[in-house]
Amino acid sequence: MTLIVVGLNHRSAPAGVLEKLTFSSEIVPKVLAEVSNSAVVAETVVISTCNRTEVYVQAERFHDAFRDVRESLATLACIPSEDFVDHLYVHYDDEAVQHLFNVSAGLDSAVLGEHEILGQIRRAWDQARTEDSTGALLNLLFQRAIEAGKRVRSETAIGEATASLSHAAVSLIQDKVDELSTKNVLLVGAGDLGSGVAAAVARTGVKQLQVANRTQAKAEQAAAELGAAVVDFDHLADGLAHADVIISATGADHHVISVDDIRTACTDDRSLLVIDIAVPRDVDPQVDQLDNVETVVLTDLQAFANRGIAQRRLQLDDARLIISEELERHRTAKSARMVAPLIGSLHSEMEAIRTAEIERHLCSNQDMTAEQREAVELLTKSVLAKVLHKPTTELKDAAGTLKGERLADSVRVLFDLS
Repeated sequence: MTLIVVGLNHRSAPAGVLEKLTFSSEIVPKVLAEVSNSAVVAETVVISTCNRTEVYVQAERFHDAFRDVRESLATLACIPSEDFVDHLYVHYDDEAVQHLFNVSAGLDSAVLGEHEILGQIRRAWDQARTEDSTGALLNLLFQRAIEAGKRVRSETAIGEATASLSHAAVSLIQDKVDELSTKNVLLVGAGDLGSGVAAAVARTGVKQLQVANRTQAKAEQAAAELGAAVVDFDHLADGLAHADVIISATGADHHVISVDDIRTACTDDRSLLVIDIAVPRDVDPQVDQLDNVETVVLTDLQAFANRGIAQRRLQLDDARLIISEELERHRTAKSARMVAPLIGSLHSEMEAIRTAEIERHLCSNQDMTAEQREAVELLTKSVLAKVLHKPTTELKDAAGTLKGERLADSVRVLFDLS
């Protein structure tokens, strides 16, 4: 089996291409099912955020798996694979593991050291388990990746300063809006990113916070958590009319706020700050041309967050050292897990031979007493345990090394084990 990751991110693909291949949490189960239908794919996890879409698979054949993942993405995005294949990156085995660990640590993020990606990875893994598309190997991988991400953030300062989009948004809004405590803030879209930004803004103390979401129940849940009021999504204009700051982060594939919506909301010539962090954009780009309206998009927010990048880059060596240690831990754990069935097969085979030989011996020695039979049983078990002790120990100790692979192959051949 081969571990493969096929993906594209903010560096490998233009925003327009990345937008088309960004899947909402409601669509991800379809991606998991489509990829898992491949005859060569055994396990699947899909990570899809505003900055990346990555498909992790355990597969029997590399080229077939890559083709099937690529075509699955094309099918679900409703675009030909030729439109994005040149922007895909592919890693396999150790490179794929290192890539995921770097992602979990925030080393591959648009904002170095950002925090949100760790939660996004956990939710992607949880969703794959819910959809029953993952198994022992990817479960171990994602567990280790999350642990690596946590270690990097707790043992280095790479996540300090403005290392998250939420914190960056607060700082940026405070830079652009005077007396935030007198302002009304409207959140459009109650997903993780938008709610995180809104929560960070609310903690600074705003006059009023309102939430609008296409699903009313989700709006009410987010409003309860944020201490906000709910605006009916079908009457979004009411919320826009009273907002001084709009934070929009829906998962829609079209503009949910038009230039006419904003023009109508600003009839009194008041100023309006629009934070559009959706991919694709929620707010019609023509809004950028309106007077008294300032629009901030995701790339602006990322650039603002990266103002302190020089200081965080000083932590890269320490972060990479932790990643190396965690990679070795994962390699050892994976190898131990993979060698365990071999050791089990070896012990089972030897036990079967021992049992068969005792039965053959007892059949030709019917006059043996029960005590004698028990003595033979104990003696042969003891001899077998001593004989197997050394090869078992060597296999476990060498797991994850070239020596371990050679030993495992030799044991399979010598004892005819599958």
